[in-house]
Amino acid sequence: MGERVWSSPLAVLVACAALLDPGAMPAAPVAVRHAEGLVHGFLVLRTVAGETLADGDLIQVARGDRVTSRLVFRFKDGSVHDETAVFSQRRNFRLLSDHLVQKGPAFQRPMEVSIEVSTGQVTVRSSDDDGKEKVVTERLDLPLDVANGLVLTLLKNVRSDAPQMTVSMVAATPKPRLVKLAISPQGEEPFSVGGSSRNATHYIVKVEIGGAAGLVAPLLGKQPPDTHVWILGGEAPAFVKSEGPLYFGGPIWRIELVSPVWPRAPAVDSKD
Repeated sequence: MGERVWSSPLAVLVACAALLDPGAMPAAPVAVRHAEGLVHGFLVLRTVAGETLADGDLIQVARGDRVTSRLVFRFKDGSVHDETAVFSQRRNFRLLSDHLVQKGPAFQRPMEVSIEVSTGQVTVRSSDDDGKEKVVTERLDLPLDVANGLVLTLLKNVRSDAPQMTVSMVAATPKPRLVKLAISPQGEEPFSVGGSSRNATHYIVKVEIGGAAGLVAPLLGKQPPDTHVWILGGEAPAFVKSEGPLYFGGPIWRIELVSPVWPRAPAVDSKD
């Protein structure tokens, strides 16, 4: 697939963290080691038990140092998860804008989040328990490492033996605010493609909650779950798999690469 995969399964970590006060951690933009390019990849979303929930397309186009990456999951029940991230890749990865839409019965509430990094404007459209639409617009002082829609791309550009890194993300719960994610490599794990054995680096993406909020979060049931991501290294790094919720309070779902399946050719009559 020449995979260039986005970051949306991590949105739930952002949503959880926004309910609490994250601890301060140093962060910096990630340098471009592997430039992104033209991609159309196929993904599948499953439960951890293996039940298929949705089919996905990743469509990415690069024009100069500007990349537009769109990931769409279309669920069997009619739900849609649709995220488009626009970013630059001149020496460092820099998010320019991000637009996320989640709607349908697979999600607890419909949500639309728009981020314009140049102005710091974040707009969140959501519905309350009565179905009434709510629109919140805020201006945030967005740092250079804001990574909505970019986390998996960034993971393909960090060394597998690098220490823990942090990135900033905009959360919507529905009030937008800035939080931090800590990403740590966990070593390599084997997988196979056909009869060929490969190794992928396992990363854990964790919300770090500092201060008193971090102490009471597990007691209140608000400690965000970790998201696990597997990246194939080498000259052309590729996303392999991720496991984590797609929305706050949601179940753990698995995203994997999938290959096209062709219909069987009709049987040939023996007389012919």
